[in-house]
Amino acid sequence: MTRLRTPKKQAGFTLMELMVSVAIFMLICGAIFELMGTTQNRFRTESQVLSAFEEARLGLDQIVRDVNDSGYPPQNHFSGAAAASTYAASPIAWSPSYAPATPCLIGTAGGGTCASPGDFDLIVEGDVDGTGVQWIRYQLPPGSTTLMRGAIPKGPAGTDPVTATAGAMLPYVLNVMNNAPPAQIAQFQAAFPAVFPGGIPQPLFQFTCDTPTGPVLCQNAGGSNSPANVRDVDITLIVMTPQRDAQTNQIHLVELNGRGHRVNPNK
Repeated sequence: MTRLRTPKKQAGFTLMELMVSVAIFMLICGAIFELMGTTQNRFRTESQVLSAFEEARLGLDQIVRDVNDSGYPPQNHFSGAAAASTYAASPIAWSPSYAPATPCLIGTAGGGTCASPGDFDLIVEGDVDGTGVQWIRYQLPPGSTTLMRGAIPKGPAGTDPVTATAGAMLPYVLNVMNNAPPAQIAQFQAAFPAVFPGGIPQPLFQFTCDTPTGPVLCQNAGGSNSPANVRDVDITLIVMTPQRDAQTNQIHLVELNGRGHRVNPNK
């Protein structure tokens, strides 16, 4: 007699094993998606910081170049009488009472008699790009976080450079926080203690004047405190990223420093 062989039962997964497998799979997927989200947030934050840095760096470099090229051509490059608009009477134009015989006094933190130059206002005078003498103005208006820039041909004798450039100003660098209000500065100091020393606004521009004993800060230069004697312009640009950190919800600040050094003679 031939016996019939009973086929072996195929081993399978129990319901409990399937549930455990699905749970492990979900945990792995959750970890992967969380890592991806963290990576994307970090990439977005770093991209914002890099963009703010690049924008600030480009703006700073342009200011430095304009100051380096200021004061040219001087009046002694022309024989006889020359129109005031054809030469640079001073590397830094000023207001009010723009005339070589009546310069204003440069101050800081609201001191001095100059409306410009000042902590947040600078007008460069010279042929900086070969197209003729220009007034190039940089201004951070009160209560604003946008650094403005404007360039126009230098006006004739008696023209006030602040008034003349007012209609030419255009947005140049955004989110500039140098002149932030006190409450906002206090928030910045909590995260970045070294950025706003003393808890006060930080000058965008500081000026060094030539004196008989050497260059000093213009507000300390005594009788040499004049825009016509400016030798160096120190620039401090503090820029905030447009959005908070996607992970920590903190703001980010970028501080850049540069110096423009006038090389043209003061004659």
